Formats: sequence, structure tokens, C-alpha cells
Amino acid sequence: MAGNLKVFVLMAALTALVVGLGWMLGGSGGAVIALVIAGGMNLFSYWNSDKMVLRQQGAIQLSPSQGGDLFAMTARLAQRAGMPMPKLYLLPTEQPNAFATGRNPQNSAVAVTQGLLNHLSADEIEGVIAHELAHIQHRDTLTMTITATMAGAIAMMGNMMLFAGNREGRGGPLGGILAMILAPLAAMMVQMAISRAREYEADATGARICGKPRALASALARISQAAGRSVNLPAERNPASAAMFIVNPLHALRADRLFTTHPPTEERIARLMAMAPAAERPTAPSRIPRSGGPRTPWGRG
Repeated sequence: MAGNLKVFVLMAALTALVVGLGWMLGGSGGAVIALVIAGGMNLFSYWNSDKMVLRQQGAIQLSPSQGGDLFAMTARLAQRAGMPMPKLYLLPTEQPNAFATGRNPQNSAVAVTQGLLNHLSADEIEGVIAHELAHIQHRDTLTMTITATMAGAIAMMGNMMLFAGNREGRGGPLGGILAMILAPLAAMMVQMAISRAREYEADATGARICGKPRALASALARISQAAGRSVNLPAERNPASAAMFIVNPLHALRADRLFTTHPPTEERIARLMAMAPAAERPTAPSRIPRSGGPRTPWGRG
């Protein structure tokens, strides 16, 4: 409940930023127009965001026969979570990672990278899938889509302020410059705060769904280490999508890492380990056999 309240407050802050910039651009009429435009953008995103993101990432949908063990694992976890089976997609990149998208559990998708299948154990992959199902169950995919859309609108309006501020007499040139710089920065900070709050919740719920908090913690450690060593080109070309992945997919050398969309991996791991029963001991990792993994356009995973 506290997490949901925090998200509500942060969403209200984004809305206030949109209205405030609209007022600076055109008074009370501008505020109303800005709110209407933001609403229209959100409505478009509501219906089309999943297709847009999957297309940007080069995702390929897997059928039950192509998905093999991965498809069966996802179906089993979805049933355990009491939700419909999402569509399953493969991302042709060697960086281990995954994300979920869709406006609701009935219209959702889980996408995993080829690197995730190649480098993680079966238990770790199960933890990752459970984490993504938790995002769908909490409707985080819709929340993050709306916040990303509003953040984009705020950035666009901030740029407009540079030229409109002096003419309308609301802030002058200095106000326009400050709005151009500070408004997008504030929107980014709010977006980061929402994403971080939802990641902790998805970790906890995902651990309960799969019943293996240690496996999810191990997966986070492996993915985090690999993300700093490999490049996810589709994500690099579309950095706004970074918040959707289980671990920030942007390369460690990018300046984007200064404003990471995810909470510290070490903290996430510590919380998951605290959920594990005291008597639980790590077991030797079992891997999805290459000969039995999902058949993809590049061969079996």
C-alpha cells in the first residue's frame, strides 16, 4: 500500500509539471491544452506501447514449440501467480536481461534475451520470469509507460519554453532556459523514483511466485555483472526503455549510469536473501540444456 501511495504521489508530481509548463507557455488555456495533449499521448501509449517497445528491441515471438522448456516454465509460473499466460518473446542480444510489457495481464508479454538463456541456470531464469510476471500482476508495465510518455512530453515542453517564455511574459528568457533544463531533469528524477519503487516490489513478489529468492538474487548478480561488460544495442539506441529491464541494460561507460533507473543491485540482493528461509542452502545450479532449450532463428538457445 505504501509503495502504491508513493507511485500515486509521484505520478501527481509529473502531472503538475505538465500543467505548470503548459501555464508558462500559454496561461490557463495552455495548462488545459498541455493536460489534454498529455492525456492523448497516454491513451495512444496505452494501446500501442507494447508493440512499439517490442519492435524497437527486435523481439521475436516464440510459439509453444519454439519456446520449449522456457514456454512451459513461464506457463507454470503464470498459473502459480493466478494470471493468464503472457506472450513470450526472444531478444537477439547476448546481454543477459529481460523485461515485461503490456497494458494489463490479459494483454501482456515477457521478453528475454538470448544471453539470459545462454548464461543463467534454470532456477535463475525461473526467478527472472517470476519477477517479470510480478510487474505484469502489479500493472507496473502500464505505470512505467505512462510515466515515460509524460516525461517525454515534459522534455518537449521544456524545450519550447526557451522560445516562448519571453513572449508570454511568464519567466522571460531566464525562466525559459531554467525550464528547458530543470523540467526534464525533474521528470527524469520522478521517473527514476517510480521505477526504483516498483523494482523492489517486483523482486519480493517474484520471489514468492517462484519460491526461490536465492535464485532470483543470483540472477540479479549475474545480469548486473554482464550488463557492464556487454552492449545491448537496441537498448542503447532507445535509452528511455532502460527502466523496463530487470537490470539497467545501458553500458557502464554511458553517462546515463549517473542517473540509473534501478535501485542498487546489492540492496535488491540483500532484501531477497533476507526472504530466504534460514535453513535454505544454495544448490548446484542446473542449466537449461542447450539441446533442449527454445528453438530460435539462431538455433537452440
